[in-house]
Amino acid sequence: MSEVIRLLPDHIANQIAAGEVIQRPASVVKELVENAIDAGSTQVDVFIKDAGKTLIQVLDNGCGMSEMDARMAFERHATSKLSCAEDLFALHTKGFRGEALASIAAIAHVELKTRMTDLEWGTSIVIEGSKVIDQIPVTCKTGSSFEIKNLFFNVPARRNFLKSDAVEFKHIEDEFIRIALAHPTIHLTLHHNGNRCYHLESANLRKRIVDIFGRSFNDKLVPVEENTGIVKIVGFVGKPEFAKKSRGEQFLFVNDRFFRDSYFNHAITQAFDGLLVTKSFPSYFLYLYVDPASIDVNVHPTKTEIKFEEDKEIYAIIRSTVKQGLGKFNIAPVLDFEQETSFDLPWDMRNQPAVEPTIKVNESYNPFNVSSTTNQGSGVKSGNSKAMQSAGFGVNEVSSKDWENFYKIDDIPEIETQQVLIEETEWSQQKQFIFQGNFLFCPVKSGLMVIHSKRAKERIIYDEIMQTFIYQSVPSQQLLFPLSFEISPAEKMIWEENQKTLERLGFNWEIADAGLNIQGVPAHLTEENIQESINNLHVNLGLSQIDKGEIAHKIVSAIASAAARQKNNWNNESANQLLESLFQCTEHQYSPKGKLILNTILSSDISQKF
Repeated sequence: MSEVIRLLPDHIANQIAAGEVIQRPASVVKELVENAIDAGSTQVDVFIKDAGKTLIQVLDNGCGMSEMDARMAFERHATSKLSCAEDLFALHTKGFRGEALASIAAIAHVELKTRMTDLEWGTSIVIEGSKVIDQIPVTCKTGSSFEIKNLFFNVPARRNFLKSDAVEFKHIEDEFIRIALAHPTIHLTLHHNGNRCYHLESANLRKRIVDIFGRSFNDKLVPVEENTGIVKIVGFVGKPEFAKKSRGEQFLFVNDRFFRDSYFNHAITQAFDGLLVTKSFPSYFLYLYVDPASIDVNVHPTKTEIKFEEDKEIYAIIRSTVKQGLGKFNIAPVLDFEQETSFDLPWDMRNQPAVEPTIKVNESYNPFNVSSTTNQGSGVKSGNSKAMQSAGFGVNEVSSKDWENFYKIDDIPEIETQQVLIEETEWSQQKQFIFQGNFLFCPVKSGLMVIHSKRAKERIIYDEIMQTFIYQSVPSQQLLFPLSFEISPAEKMIWEENQKTLERLGFNWEIADAGLNIQGVPAHLTEENIQESINNLHVNLGLSQIDKGEIAHKIVSAIASAAARQKNNWNNESANQLLESLFQCTEHQYSPKGKLILNTILSSDISQKF
């Protein structure tokens, strides 16, 4: 019987390994920049073309490699970080498996130029699909320069599954930001299609955060710090009033390595207990420093999942540290029984002398004078009745006709008044609503109908915009004063790629170096919900692969979701109008996001409760 088990060729094995290590262009950027940092670089420059599909170039000023090391670096499991198994429990570097360069070389065209400081000549290596095409000595700068071209050229199925340039560059930007936050002392730059997106000088942690997320972040940060025998914690958390509706700026690092951990995220959220609006998420930048022997980073190929030996103790320390930081800076509410109970005056009024209040009296006013008792506001004059003129004083005989005039209501016949009251009573009995937050409760024949008012408004606005969008441009309202928003390079790409659709839906804007300048918005939006609409738009268009036919749906859904948050003073009339508009929609059962709008609680179900 012939044998059926055989060893795979190296180039096939490398392609299989690349499927785990290199998932998208962002994975290449992460591996190359981390290798540059491990090489002792103080400056790393990243150049991207077509979101990494065409070119990824990483230049550093690190220690460089010799001719032999440059060739060995592309072999599988070739590493300078490990010499024995015990080194896995004392890791102070980023990469250690030796799989990254071999995996990259298996699925792309790679060119490496590198030179060590004490060598006069450098080395250039060209590799295509794990095959070394050329290796020659060259003149080059100290450090290394990696050029990765035509990613997944020999794995067309993987290349076809790559998403739009905006989405792929968003992933690259996320990896770049994580590395930049982990190493604020390293000078980092990121360029895309010839445009410089980030230029981060060497700085302290607070300055690095502000350089990445904008100047407005400087006033949002609260420092936290704790040092125990188990873990040292430093970093910043965002003030509760700046919490967002989506998980945005949430970063955890251990020994300057980014990682994700829902358990520790829960500890931070618990520290904000009672300070956050429902379904909002705080920002945080927390750095944990522990003994490398107490963690295992060799859990997942991307090394973003880490196991901690003392996770329960660290959970409690994180929670108390964040809570203490919020209380130290008077972010958390406290009761102070020794505080002075006098009124707190504004600072600019504390040195002003007290002014005694004065009372002004009209000494010539006489309530019994006919000329002075004219009610100028209502048009009813006291001279209409002698009884009102005398007010019961100084008149011995009063005619009954005078008192009849006293009770007469001018210009409103008594019969008409009664008729109006009867009609209003009958109308109000037609539908009686109970209002509770976002919910409207209305009795129907079968039981009690419950309507989610925000989702109902969202469906109504969505249908109105879509019906207009099909035939013509959505009406736009121009802002008296343009609004400026700080957006990331990936978000700028979203506006540029979807320019025609956004303009047809009522947006009018221009992109400047400082960010996005909004000059006009769809008529359904108010100034208060423009920011939320833009945030929704970035989330809807930036996190998933979207067909061209779905782009308009995502944008309109973002607009409707923000516009539906307008506060309403509900009454029976406005509630009836909402229901009438809702039932005119083609789909009144579910919101554009697929969530239930209304439901009926049957009378039989209510009876069973009793």
